[in-house]
Amino acid sequence: MFIKNKEPVSLLRYWTTRYLITLCVGLVLIGGLSAYWVKYAATEKQLEVTRLFAEEVADRVVDDVGNVLVGDKLHQVLDNRRKFMGVDRNLLLFIKNEKGEVIYNRPGMVPPPLMQALPRLIAQADTADKVKQPSGDTLYVIRKELEFNDVSVGKVILLFPETDIKVSKEQIQYLVIMLGSLGVLGWSVIYFHARKLSDPIQNVVHSARRIVEGNYDIAINKPIKEREIHELVYTFKEMADRLRQLESMRTELLAGVTHELKTPVTAISGLVQAINDEVVTGDEQKEFLEICLKETKRLQKMVEDLLDFNSFAVGAIAVQQEEQNMSKLIREIASQWKITQDIETVTLTTHIPEAETTIFIDPGRVQQVLINLLNNAKQAVGNEGTIGLVLYETPEDMRIDVKDDGQGIPFDEQSLVFERFFRGSNKKDKVRGLGLGLSFSRMIAKALGGDLILGQSSPAGSTFTLILPKK
Repeated sequence: MFIKNKEPVSLLRYWTTRYLITLCVGLVLIGGLSAYWVKYAATEKQLEVTRLFAEEVADRVVDDVGNVLVGDKLHQVLDNRRKFMGVDRNLLLFIKNEKGEVIYNRPGMVPPPLMQALPRLIAQADTADKVKQPSGDTLYVIRKELEFNDVSVGKVILLFPETDIKVSKEQIQYLVIMLGSLGVLGWSVIYFHARKLSDPIQNVVHSARRIVEGNYDIAINKPIKEREIHELVYTFKEMADRLRQLESMRTELLAGVTHELKTPVTAISGLVQAINDEVVTGDEQKEFLEICLKETKRLQKMVEDLLDFNSFAVGAIAVQQEEQNMSKLIREIASQWKITQDIETVTLTTHIPEAETTIFIDPGRVQQVLINLLNNAKQAVGNEGTIGLVLYETPEDMRIDVKDDGQGIPFDEQSLVFERFFRGSNKKDKVRGLGLGLSFSRMIAKALGGDLILGQSSPAGSTFTLILPKK
């Protein structure tokens, strides 16, 4: 009904159509109930007027001494009163005396088909509020006792057909106008609100199409009051901003990786060409070969980083936990790093508790993370500075801080330092690499059951914290 050829329709059309159908069903039910009520009210009104007429008849046919008077002129008087009171219908009037005998009925008003059934109908009318004609039509019954000094001297019985109860034309017009107005008002309200609801969603759809086309500049500034729609729109906007950042990083990565891979390849090609052309000989030739070997190892290291990252990204990080004394392990890692680094102008300080603290951990993975953090700290301090390695314990975990007194990380880059391939402005033009170190390290920390966070960073330095679980 709402979907043609299995293709969805617009939200505005879908919900307004559904609401219109619901509204029509509701108005039909309300119309039916209203018509029933109007009919009921008309019936009650006619019955009440007929009761008043019956009382009028009772007052006129009983004299001051209790006699029931039904002279030849009575019907003329009663007809005039009937018309005056608005009881101008097919009214059958019968008056009984105290013995139950019919002593008066309106002359000429009893239809021939009723004459045979009249005794039965009058007998039923003594107790029933409705009686059935031979034709099947219903007659309403109104009774009024004729009393004198609280003694019954007879009875007035009025019969009129149910078909005589008519609903006025004005009432029908009022009901139609009311239901029509409600229908138009209800449809207008849902159309307005559905359109208001669909507009921001439609804007999101248009923006999504622009993103598919490669345009990430999304401007959604119109205020939205509905909390769910507001969250949808602005979450989408944040996603678009994030995609724009990732696209920018991807472009920089492509340029960076191309440059990083091209440099050693160009160097190796030039050096090999020089050796092959015998431009250099002897010790110089040996030196060129050593340079080629170093560039080849560096190229191999970059390729391995890319392959490792691909493995880590899909969760293939092997962890072999064993019981380790953390104080001893951190001292060994610090000592090994100092031996392998040329840090004559850089000071490494350690603050490691003497007390033995053992946890189950993968020492190789911990060393891998800390070596990367120490290398980054060395790059941050440059030619001269201080690096701190601090081990401490909290009630929930073990923590290792790697501090440096370098120039810090710009505030707008701090949220991106763990993004893959991200290289900060401080490193981009000074340090060669692929920007995978911190992303690798955080993946390893999470595989160990912990985390790696940037504790703080300011122009006075930065602190990275490796968190390791005790259990």
